[in-house]
Amino acid sequence: MMPSSAKGWPLFLTVAVAAAAADLASKESIFGVLGMPGESPPIDIVPGLLVLETNLNEGALFGMGQGMGIVFATISVAAILGIIALVSRPATRRDAWLLTALGLIVGGIVGNLYDRLGLPGLEWHVPLERRGQGVLAVRDWIHFTLPGVIDWPIFNIADSWLVIGACMLLVGSFTAPPEGDGPSDPRPADSGT
Repeated sequence: MMPSSAKGWPLFLTVAVAAAAADLASKESIFGVLGMPGESPPIDIVPGLLVLETNLNEGALFGMGQGMGIVFATISVAAILGIIALVSRPATRRDAWLLTALGLIVGGIVGNLYDRLGLPGLEWHVPLERRGQGVLAVRDWIHFTLPGVIDWPIFNIADSWLVIGACMLLVGSFTAPPEGDGPSDPRPADSGT
């Protein structure tokens, strides 16, 4: 039997590792087929809607903060440490929904953090004055478009895990906490006498 202090960790770690592995494997696969941005034409999966094309994002959400890879890597590490501290709480480890959401978020963070720590072999992609400094960019490859309506920024599976995990946290915030997490009633039980 698992000690109560360890309950919940296996679920959290399994989800986090699986999410990060799926993201990194998909990036390796797609970039292996299409190469770096501009090397191969995009692949139409659903014409006019879903295209696979490679992109390197040196910023964050929607390409904001270009060139601030170190800042985003630092924030990522802080977020992982904060989530691990949260999972260390017994109440968190009793909530499978919360653990799954946090695992997806950590898996997404790790997938993108791996890229942000410097991708080898990408020197040609950066301006000459920045060569030799490493490329702190996230590999993106999923591109949704709806002509005349939306041209969504290119993203990856890690980004999807982050959004799914955040949505799960939002949904979970509207549900009751697991049994035993609420404040106990200090009044003695009514004996019926």
